[in-house]
Amino acid sequence: MEKNIYMDNAATTKVRKEVLDEMLPYFSDNYGNPSSIYALGSRSKVAVEKAREQVADALNADKNEIFFTAGGSESDNWAIKGVALRNREKGNHIITTKIEHHAVLHTCQYLEKDGFEVTYLDVDEDGLIDLEELRSAITDKTILITIMFANNEIGTLEPIEEIGRIAKENNIIFHTDAVQAVGSIKIDVKAMNIDLLSLSGHKIYGPKGIGALYIKKGLRFDNLIEGGAQERNRRAGTENVSGIVGLGKAIELASKELVEKSERLIYLRDRLMTKIEKNIKHVRLNGHRSKRLPGNVNYSIEYIEGESILLSLDMEGIAASSGSACTSGSLDPSHVLLAIGLPHGIAHGSLRLSLGMYNTEEEVDYVVEKLAEIVDRLRNMSPLYNERKTGVI
Repeated sequence: MEKNIYMDNAATTKVRKEVLDEMLPYFSDNYGNPSSIYALGSRSKVAVEKAREQVADALNADKNEIFFTAGGSESDNWAIKGVALRNREKGNHIITTKIEHHAVLHTCQYLEKDGFEVTYLDVDEDGLIDLEELRSAITDKTILITIMFANNEIGTLEPIEEIGRIAKENNIIFHTDAVQAVGSIKIDVKAMNIDLLSLSGHKIYGPKGIGALYIKKGLRFDNLIEGGAQERNRRAGTENVSGIVGLGKAIELASKELVEKSERLIYLRDRLMTKIEKNIKHVRLNGHRSKRLPGNVNYSIEYIEGESILLSLDMEGIAASSGSACTSGSLDPSHVLLAIGLPHGIAHGSLRLSLGMYNTEEEVDYVVEKLAEIVDRLRNMSPLYNERKTGVI
């Protein structure tokens, strides 16, 4: 039987049957526009508001603080531009990190062209920021701190509660890209002093093309799209009702199952890491060993290009991802791996295996078995590795 092992859950996830079942009526039977006043439209409106409550409950927010978007990238763009443009008279300085998702980095770079100043904080070899460096970067012109909750490549969890406290002490708005963290880590926007939070449906076994932005009540903030009165006049356009319903159901299920799911993924993750380190030489774990997402495993495998590993794994029925050029569309290796201090040569040989709710112990063992075989074969074709083996270098 042909293998089909999916270990790229950080990229996207399978839509759960329960989520799909919840969505299906809103493609056909309950197809009304939520802005309409008749019964068909009202049913859609009720469904949208139910989903808003489901998202709010998962974050310990008020439902009127949840705004639906087309996904994580849109939420990140809206959060950063919305704060920057509305609060420009207060200051023009933004603080972020060098390992953010490109939806954050490119938005900050865009604002730099418009006169904003951005500080890109360094991280240590595990991907963690230095809180003292954050404090030192704050000026009287700082209006926004935007730091991701969990890194999408190396899985490192940033000290979000401490960052939120620092932001609050200095009267600075704090945004976090929590796309990877929602559904895996318990999040309380009030306790963590989070003012803005981005999330996405397709990372939590919901549909693609739907996300949300939490905006703390009372925040000075620009609208995203002008037009109709949808999303309380902040984001005009007819609502993606089926997607919103799917997101609501997905986040409700993720919240209920969070502890059990996280414990299981940590077990599988640690099993995978232990077996890789036991069976394959010259590998480096990227990201913090314990302060990391439950399902994230990222290794640099020396003397091999990541693209070659991915293609070989695919031939064995294993889907994974890498920080090498083939996944970024660039000749440069991952900006995250460079930021944690890896040289270009090693950064090009990274492999990310991101576990999800459908993965099993048997799959973990099979992946390590095949990976070890692939690495051995590819290294035997590597002049650099053969030189090391023979003692030339």
